[in-house]
Amino acid sequence: MGKFKFPSAYTILFFLIAVVAALSWVIPAGQYQMTLNPALGKEVPIAGTYAHVASHPQGLISVIMAPISGLYDPVSGQAGAIDVALFILIIGGFLGIVTKTGAIDAGIERVTTRLRGREEWMIPILMALFAAGGTIYGMAEESLPFYTLLVPVMLAAGFDPLVAASTILLGAGIGTLGSTINPFATVIAANAAGIPFTHGMMLRAVILVVGWMICVAWVMHYARKVRANPALSILADKQQEDRAYFLGNKSAETLAFTPVRKVILLIFVVAFAVMIYGVSVRGWWMAEISAVFLASAIIIGLIARMSEEELTSTFINGARDLLGVALIIGIARGIVVIMDKGMITHTILHSAEGMVSGLSTIAFINVMYWLEVVLSFLVPSSSGLAVLTMPIMAPLADFANVNRDLVVTAYQSASGIVNLVTPTSAVVMGGLAIAHVPYVRYLKWVAPLLAILTVLIMAALSLGALL
Repeated sequence: MGKFKFPSAYTILFFLIAVVAALSWVIPAGQYQMTLNPALGKEVPIAGTYAHVASHPQGLISVIMAPISGLYDPVSGQAGAIDVALFILIIGGFLGIVTKTGAIDAGIERVTTRLRGREEWMIPILMALFAAGGTIYGMAEESLPFYTLLVPVMLAAGFDPLVAASTILLGAGIGTLGSTINPFATVIAANAAGIPFTHGMMLRAVILVVGWMICVAWVMHYARKVRANPALSILADKQQEDRAYFLGNKSAETLAFTPVRKVILLIFVVAFAVMIYGVSVRGWWMAEISAVFLASAIIIGLIARMSEEELTSTFINGARDLLGVALIIGIARGIVVIMDKGMITHTILHSAEGMVSGLSTIAFINVMYWLEVVLSFLVPSSSGLAVLTMPIMAPLADFANVNRDLVVTAYQSASGIVNLVTPTSAVVMGGLAIAHVPYVRYLKWVAPLLAILTVLIMAALSLGALL
C-alpha cells in the first residue's frame, strides 16, 4: 500500500462545501427580522424575532455552483470574492515584472549581507509592523503581497517558508485579534452593540501586546531551531524544491545593485506604502489597490526598458503563478454561500442566543467567546460576524450584568483567533499557498500556540467580567 497523502486545500474546501450542503437538509431553516442600522448602513437582526421559514436544502448543483458564486453570484449579481481574486492575479503580474528585473534578488543579497548573524531580529520588527496594521485597520487581504516578498528573504537567511508565512499571518492576525481602532471589527461591533468603540480599549491593548510577545517568541524559537538544524523544519522534505522556486534566479555571482534596480525597489516599496495609506486613510478597497499595483507594474516595466511583448508576457506569467491562489479564494467563499442559501446561518445564531441566557458573569462571557469562535468558522468576515451577532448578543449581556464592551472584546478575540487557521479564510489559505506551506502542517505547528492564546483570552475576559 502506498503512503497516505493528505488531500490538497482544494479538496478539503470542496468537502466542507458538501458537508455544509448536507447540513442544510438537517438543520431547520430560519430567519430573524432585519432592520436597517443607519450608523452601519447595513441591515442587522432584531433579537427575539427568530422564526422558522421554508426549508432551503442545497443539492449537488448548489455544491458545484458554490465556488463560482463565491467569486460572483450569477443569480443575485452580487460580487463575492472576485475583487480579491483579481487583486491576487494583478499582484502576481506585478511581482513577476519586479522579479524579472532582478531588483528583488539584488535587494535580498544586500539585506542578508547587512543582517548576517542577526537575521532573526527581522521577525519581531516585521511582526510589530504587521500587528500595527491589524490593530489599526484589520490588515488581512492586504498582507498577501508580502508573502512573495518575504519568503525569499527568510530562505536566504537560513530559515524556511513557514517562518516567513507565520511572521505575516501571525503578525497581522494578532493585531486583528487585539484590535483597538480597527473600523472593520471593533468600530462596527461597538456601533452594533450601541456603545462607543473606545470602551474596553485598555483590555484589548493588553491582549494585543501580550499576544504579540507570545507569537514573536513562538516564531523566533522555531526560526532559531530551523537555522541551527534545517532537518527540524516541518518543510524539510520540500527544502530543495522551495529554494529552487523562490531563489531560482540566484546564482553564485552577486547581482549588481544598479541605480535602475534601486529605483525599481523604491517604486516597489512606494506601491505598498500607497496601498496601506489608501486602505487606512482613504477608505480604498480591492479595486483601488489593484489599480495601484497595475500602474506600478507598467511603470517598473518601462523603467527596466522592457519591450511591449516582454512586459505583457511577464505580467501574464506572474499572474499565472498565483492562479491557484485566486481559485482557492472562490472555493473558500463558497462555504458561506451555501450556508446563506440554505437559510441555516440565523438558525445557528438563534441556538447560540438560547445557550447564554441565565449564566453567571464569568460563565456568560466565556460561553459567549466560544459561541463566537464557532460562528467565526461559519462567517469568516469580521464585519459580517459583527453585524450578524452583536445586535443579538450585546443586549443579552445586560441581563448577565456584563458590560457590552466585553462582549465586543469576546467577539473580536474569537474572530481573530479563528482567522489564524480557518480554511474558509482567503487570507489563511491564500497566504499559505503563496508560501508553499501545506495547510495541515501549518495547523499542526500552530495548534499549541492557539491553545496558549486561548488561555490568555479567556483569562483576560474573566478578569474583565470581575472588574
